[in-house]
Amino acid sequence: MLLEREGPLGTLLARAERAAAGHGATVLVDGEAGVGKTSLLREFAEEADGNCRVLWGWCEALFTPRPLGPLQDMAHLLHPRVAALLEETAAPERLFPALLSALQHTKGTTVLIFEDMHWADNATLDLVRYLGRRVSLLRTMLVLSMRRDEISADHPLTHVLGDLPSASVRRLTLEPLSSQAVTVLAEQAGRSADGLYRITEGNPFFVTELLSSSEAEPGRVPDSIRDAVWSRLSRLTPGEREVLEVMSIMPGSVEPWLIRSLLGDEAEALVDRCVGRGLLRRDGQGALTFRHELAREATLDRLAPSLQRSLHAKVEAALSELPAAQASALLWRRVHHAGGADNGERVLELAPRAARQAARLGAHREAASHLATALRYVSGAPSALAAQLCEDWAYEAGLSLFVYDEIIEARHRAIAIWRELGRIDKVGANLRWLSRLHWRRGEGQEAEDHADQAVREVETLPPGPELAMAYSTRSQLHMLHYRFDEAIDWGSRAIALADQLGEVETRVHALNNVGTSLLFADRPGGRERLEESLALALEHGFHDHASRAYTNFAEGAVVSKDFALAERLLAEGTAYCARHDLDSAAQYLLGRQAQLRTEQGRFREAETIAQGVMNLERLPMVMHLPALTELGRARVRLGEPGGAALLEQALQEGLSTGEAQRVIPVRLALAEAAWLAEEPDAGREQLTALAEMDLDNFRPWDVGELAIWWQRCGMAGSLPVPAARIPLPRALELRGDPTAASAEWSRLGLPYESALALMQVRGSDAGAALARAVTTFEGLEARPAAVLARKLAQRIGAAGQLPKQRRGPYAVARQHPLGLTRQEQQVLTMIAQGLGNKEAARRLSRSPRTIEHQVSAVLGKFSAANRMEILLRLRGEPWLLPPADALQAREN
Repeated sequence: MLLEREGPLGTLLARAERAAAGHGATVLVDGEAGVGKTSLLREFAEEADGNCRVLWGWCEALFTPRPLGPLQDMAHLLHPRVAALLEETAAPERLFPALLSALQHTKGTTVLIFEDMHWADNATLDLVRYLGRRVSLLRTMLVLSMRRDEISADHPLTHVLGDLPSASVRRLTLEPLSSQAVTVLAEQAGRSADGLYRITEGNPFFVTELLSSSEAEPGRVPDSIRDAVWSRLSRLTPGEREVLEVMSIMPGSVEPWLIRSLLGDEAEALVDRCVGRGLLRRDGQGALTFRHELAREATLDRLAPSLQRSLHAKVEAALSELPAAQASALLWRRVHHAGGADNGERVLELAPRAARQAARLGAHREAASHLATALRYVSGAPSALAAQLCEDWAYEAGLSLFVYDEIIEARHRAIAIWRELGRIDKVGANLRWLSRLHWRRGEGQEAEDHADQAVREVETLPPGPELAMAYSTRSQLHMLHYRFDEAIDWGSRAIALADQLGEVETRVHALNNVGTSLLFADRPGGRERLEESLALALEHGFHDHASRAYTNFAEGAVVSKDFALAERLLAEGTAYCARHDLDSAAQYLLGRQAQLRTEQGRFREAETIAQGVMNLERLPMVMHLPALTELGRARVRLGEPGGAALLEQALQEGLSTGEAQRVIPVRLALAEAAWLAEEPDAGREQLTALAEMDLDNFRPWDVGELAIWWQRCGMAGSLPVPAARIPLPRALELRGDPTAASAEWSRLGLPYESALALMQVRGSDAGAALARAVTTFEGLEARPAAVLARKLAQRIGAAGQLPKQRRGPYAVARQHPLGLTRQEQQVLTMIAQGLGNKEAARRLSRSPRTIEHQVSAVLGKFSAANRMEILLRLRGEPWLLPPADALQAREN
């Protein structure tokens, strides 16, 4: 009987009904240990509709959690394809879509219960993120139970939950029982309730365990659940206690064959008695678990360390006797028990294998944990194995953890051992990774020093793969710091060597560096190399390289004002990242899309997109910098408060990276903000700081913009840059022909820049030029520029030529961020509401063929393969829906 759980139970049943109607959800059931989460879920499973299939899976408190533990528990009940992929430890990009397909094509409602998510492995967390972002489109309910007191702000699960769409997530927090409920339970057990609530604080498990202890003295209830469990254990027969003690060293469920192997044939009768006493629970497949995890932990605490080690050794030996395929599938358990047995030799044998298996599943955190277990015994390992363990742990930890000091230290340990062994190739590889680690921390000089050293080390060897990637890493650092000549030189060396060795991945990496450098330097061949890098990355499934190619290529297109190319790359790249769950890369691309909209004078759209990115918590600094910069620029141009402060924040963050690309655009934006505010000293400060940088390494478009603001702000002296490096529209204004410059800006599609150029017209044409500028600025909602243009007209006596000043809010025809027509936006709304073509045609009074063509057009503009990809984009980019429909889409 469940007390005081009617509300949560009703919510679970209601959510299951909504899931049956195709509106799935993620339900979080949290509370302290022993509060009754599992009891609630079992009651829900009993009361759920008959067409509702409830599947259970558990995360377990192993030294290193097993990858995808909950999914492995339920896989055989889901679909044979899912079970087969799990058996072969298929990568997540194969396994997760297969699971999604199984759920999509299953009749009725499916409830997936993942118990004890506070112990979840990294692969399970990835699975929750993957399913949680799609579950609202399925007849599926994902239920996650967790101990609230073990989920801190920096727990990985907290980050995953923060990434799920809030509209499809419901949290149920179970509170302890009231004193009245505890009294009811005591009365039902025929026991006194005196002091029971005070000592247990209403924890149902504590209450139940204490009430079940018939020898507890009245008025003297033990103050911990361990004491209650020990009291019950003391009343069992030696055989029953032995069963529980053996099981206590095995978190999660235990197979009957394993109990028999450890305790003999008589174990079955003993197990039956423990089940009958309510100490153990048997599932549908016969696997055994403690009735409550706290009971297992309390039982384990009773065992002497020597007995624990002995039991762990027996379990590992039993698991090792299994056929090879089964033993391999249980590597994670074998590592756990070998570690518990303190068998260093066995850990060193098993842990690296388990780590490789976990890494193939994408469970890099668990791979790092397995390797960390092995490192506890590294002193007994051969030198080569010790170095490889340090290196492998540093790699896995670098992907999944933020312990950079320890990771860097491990790389240095590996380098020292490899150097002693004469493995210079390995020394070079670790130096290259050290360069990358220091770059991530913003330590530019250390990054360059290690990259240089990596090259010097491996150049002493015959040319090989490590030298090729060392060259490419050196090229990348030069490119990031706008040293384009050096980047092209090192990248070309990398490409030549990669081609000689047949190293496709290095070629992809180096082509990106060289192509980006050529494109940014406005030299021939950049586009072609980036196109090849992108094509190869897509062909070979290099997801990270593909997202990097989209990013650099799109930025180059925006900077060089090739807006048609930029639109295509940003649409394809954002869709690609959404498709492959590359969230950080997607947000970086959205920052570049905001930049494109700013350049196009679509400031409200730029502000909306950039603010959406900035609303995301925990996004790495470099990944949000483009959005932060564009949010500041858009607000400055719109005259919204806080724009300059955002730019100052972007400047400080950019300076910490040491990269010119993070500093130059922000200082130029701050100079523009100062000019608009008629604060010349502030503008000159920014321009002076820019002039002190190495102008030879500026992109031509950056040089041109600096030269223009230098002239507009009346800076003393001239900039030492050749006119040949300055793009045409900037050069025209510098030569004294702002009218021609304005026309060129209009041709390129930059109306704001066109109007700024008109403000520089002098003489008899100045009044007419200012009138045109004011009209453009007010049409763009660029209030500060419009106000300044009116002031200039007033000063030269041309105010009468200006259009009448607007009062109140501007009426602006908003353009859709992806260029959808009004009718296509209506169709998009129908898609967001889950309507088919026929229903959309009926509601919009159009023919089905017309709707079909318009749906195809929407898919094309989203670069989406199907409707689900559109819905995924809308989740992350709600501004793509017409404003009146955005909230409804989130609710749906």
